[in-house]
Amino acid sequence: MVARVKTVAFQGIDVLDIDVQVQMSGGIVAFTIVGLPDKAVGESRERVRASLHALGLGLPPKRITVNLAPADVLKEGSHFDLPIALGLLTVMGVLPGDEISRYVALGELALDGTLTPVAGVLPAAVNALARERGLICPAGCGGEAAWAGDLDVLAPASLLALINHFKGTQVLTPPKPKLEEAGGGGLDLRDIKGQETAKRALEVAAAGGHNLLMIGPPGSGKSMLAARLPGLLPPLAPAEALEVSMIHSVAGLLEDGRLLRRRPFRDPHHSASLPALVGGGARAKPGEISLAHQGVLFLDELPEFPRQTLEALRQPLETGRASVARAAAHVTYPARVQLVAAMNPCRCGHLDNPALACGRAPKCAAEYQSKISGPLFDRIDCHIEVPAVSPADLSLPPPAEGSAEVAARVAAARAVQTDRYRPDRDGAARLQSLSGGGHAPVRSNADADGELLERVAGPDQPGRALLSQAAERMHLTARGYHRVLRVARTLADLEGADAVRRLHIAEALSYRRIGPGR
Repeated sequence: MVARVKTVAFQGIDVLDIDVQVQMSGGIVAFTIVGLPDKAVGESRERVRASLHALGLGLPPKRITVNLAPADVLKEGSHFDLPIALGLLTVMGVLPGDEISRYVALGELALDGTLTPVAGVLPAAVNALARERGLICPAGCGGEAAWAGDLDVLAPASLLALINHFKGTQVLTPPKPKLEEAGGGGLDLRDIKGQETAKRALEVAAAGGHNLLMIGPPGSGKSMLAARLPGLLPPLAPAEALEVSMIHSVAGLLEDGRLLRRRPFRDPHHSASLPALVGGGARAKPGEISLAHQGVLFLDELPEFPRQTLEALRQPLETGRASVARAAAHVTYPARVQLVAAMNPCRCGHLDNPALACGRAPKCAAEYQSKISGPLFDRIDCHIEVPAVSPADLSLPPPAEGSAEVAARVAAARAVQTDRYRPDRDGAARLQSLSGGGHAPVRSNADADGELLERVAGPDQPGRALLSQAAERMHLTARGYHRVLRVARTLADLEGADAVRRLHIAEALSYRRIGPGR
C-alpha cells in the first residue's frame, strides 16, 4: 500500500506542488527518504519516529520508503515532517487516507509530537486555495493561513490533536486571521530642530516614493530623518500587505503569523554581504531589498558598503525585481523599494568646517564620494545637503508641524496618484503596459516611465524650456531627465496643481546634483 500526502516546496515566493508517497513493504527493516532531500529533510525520519513514539505508536518492523515527487526538485526545510508523519499514519491505518488527500500539509515536529511554526505558510495557503484543497499547518501559523480566504484550515498544536480531530474525538477551531499590531507614535518630525530643507525633501520623497540621498557631516540628523520616513508613508493597501507578508512568510519573519500592516523599514549595516542585501545563499533566501518591498531600504554610511554590493542594487532599483541565479535554482523576488541613503561628505565628515577637516580636504571628498558609481548615483531621484545644526537652532522650541501634519499632505498626494494610475482609468491600462516594460503596475510617480510619464508629467512651455536648458548645462542623462520630471509631478501633486509648471521643475532640479565627487 502507498499513501499520498500533498505538501509544497518553495522557489522564491513561487510554490511547487510536492507529492509525499509513503510505502511499507517486507524486507530489511529500514526508513529511507528519497527524492533529492536536503539535510533537514533527511533528518525528518528521526523527528517523525520520536513524535510517533511520544504518542505510543511504534513503527512496524518493515521497510519504509518515502518518496518526494517530483524527484528532480530539491526539497529543503523542516516542513516535510508533518506530511511524512501523516503518510505513515495513513499506511498504518490510524488516519483515513481519503480525508488526508483533501489537504496540503506542512509543519515541523518536535520530539514530543507538538507542531512548531515553519516558513512559507501564507503562500502555501494561497496555493492550496487555488488547488481547491484545505491546509494543515501548526497552530502558530494558523493566523497567516486564515488570510488566504475561504480555505479549510486545520491548525493543531500537536500531532495528537490532529489525530483526534480526524477520529471525531476533538474539534479543531478554525484559526482567525491575525494582523500586526499598530505601532506606537514614538518618532516624530518635531524631534528634529532646523533642517527645514531636508524635511521638505523628505516630504517630497514620501509623497512620490522617490529615492533619496542625504549628504552631511556627522550628527546633522540624517539617520533621524530617515527613521521618521515610515511615519509619513500611508499604510499598506490590502493587496500590498498580502504581497509583502508572503515574502516575510517565506523568510520566516512573520511574528506569530500576523499579517503586516506597516510598510517595512530595513536598515542593514554597511558590513552586509551581497547575498544578505540582494538575496541568495545556499537556499536562495530573499535579501534586505526584497524584505523592504513596498517600504524603505535605508543604507547608512553608503560609501562604506562594498562596491560590488552597491552595484548589485542597480538592476533591482530599476526593475523592482531581485533575481538570484544559482546553479541549483533561479528565483526572482519582488523588490519595489524606496531607497534612502545617507553619507558623510568625506571620510572625516567635516569637509565644510576648516577647523575640523583633515589635511587632505578637498581631495578626500572626491575620493570618498567616487566610491558610489555614476549609474547608481543616477538612480537616486533627490540629493540633498544636510548641514550641521547650529546651536541657535538647537535652543529653539520644538517646531509646530510634526509627522501627523506632513503625513496628511503625503496621503492626499498619494490618493491623487492612486486615482491617476488606477487600471480602470480611461487609457491607463494601455499606458501602464507602455511604462516600465510591462513590470510591476505603476502605483506612484516614482514608478511612471515612458509615454505614461510624458502624459502625466509633461511641463508647460516655460518649464520645458528650463528643463532643457538645465539638462544641457548639468549634463543630465535620459534617466536623470525623467527623474526630474517624476519629482516635479510629485511637487505639483503636493500643491494640488493639475499641470507641472516652471516652479515645480526648478525645485525638482534643486534636488539634483551633477554627479559624485562634485
